[in-house]
Amino acid sequence: MSAELPRVSVFEADEMVQIQIVKKKLEDAGIACSVNTKYLNTLLSTPTATALKLEVNILDEQKAFEIIDAYLQSKDN
Repeated sequence: MSAELPRVSVFEADEMVQIQIVKKKLEDAGIACSVNTKYLNTLLSTPTATALKLEVNILDEQKAFEIIDAYLQSKDN
């Protein structure tokens, strides 16, 4: 039985719309991802913090960053 690979956060946003756009781009490229809304350390977060995190398998991290960077650059132009 193989151990599950760790998941890493590759994108954060306060709005679910942005998360969904990036999630779709990653999934279209064959990268499975999930949204995490849990805080890693509740002592450091404020009650009004709404950061959402998009997580991928650690083996997909580099490819995910490339896709996200291309998306953000096209969004700025």
